Amino acid sequence: MGNTVTTGKALMKPELASEIFSKVKGHSALAKLSGGEPIPFAGKEIFTFSLDGEAAIVGEGADKPAGTADSGSVTIVPIKFVYQHRVTDEFMNLAAEKQLPILQQYTEGFAKKIARGMDIASMHGVNPFDGRVSSIVGNNCFEKAVTSQTDYDEAAPDDCIDKAVQPITDADGTISGIVMSPKFGAALGAMKTADAHTPMYPDYRFGGNPGSFGGMAADVNSTLSFGTSKIMAIVGDFANCFRWGYAEDITFEVIQFGDPDGLGDLKQKNQVCLRSEAYIGWGILVPDNFAKIVQGDE
Repeated sequence: MGNTVTTGKALMKPELASEIFSKVKGHSALAKLSGGEPIPFAGKEIFTFSLDGEAAIVGEGADKPAGTADSGSVTIVPIKFVYQHRVTDEFMNLAAEKQLPILQQYTEGFAKKIARGMDIASMHGVNPFDGRVSSIVGNNCFEKAVTSQTDYDEAAPDDCIDKAVQPITDADGTISGIVMSPKFGAALGAMKTADAHTPMYPDYRFGGNPGSFGGMAADVNSTLSFGTSKIMAIVGDFANCFRWGYAEDITFEVIQFGDPDGLGDLKQKNQVCLRSEAYIGWGILVPDNFAKIVQGDE
């Protein structure tokens, strides 16, 4: 049976794109905590409104008082993410049914890398590949956009959460979730009662990631502690104040010539390179509805 894989750049079928981003939702802390399904888009402007004051009771014929409102907008711009992986050039001569398991593994890997990539970029504003600050992301990341922060105390991480959420709730904000570093989750798991030495948060022991904390959605994810980051946790209204989406056209190609990834000439090494590109965008709609828990100075 002849080769069935195109060597040019082709678009993934929409159903495969949906499958990939379904997997992404399962591996990204921010996708998990923000709730709703990602929206295919080609750039999107989201309008935000802050309605201050309360509704008024008005008598018959009386003047209706004006409320105050602050409006703005956040533009979500798609950013290109690339993932590529080398396989032996024997891949090109395999029958379709034997290529399929390799492509399935590649798709799984692509979903995980894109998920981590979105988390790392939107949390820290860096390029996931080399950890350097990305001018493309700019200030559209939690590390720069969110200014409210609390000092981390390893002995009492739950108190840190209380302190972090207080300014948000005092301003009538909503708390829907928290993303924690593995170190923060381990500190919760290590807490014990003073009298009986009973674990206070047993679900977080031994690297646990139970998915909730104190009635809100939670995720323990190493993307928060990526590189040299000192952010231990981010708490806030992920469900309503964070949005993400993807451009529907996801490309896939098999590269047979050259050195596309800096690992040497493909022909010389008897390899081909599988490459996919996806455009993903996100927006932090109301930075004031989030707070960071930080160890030392950022």
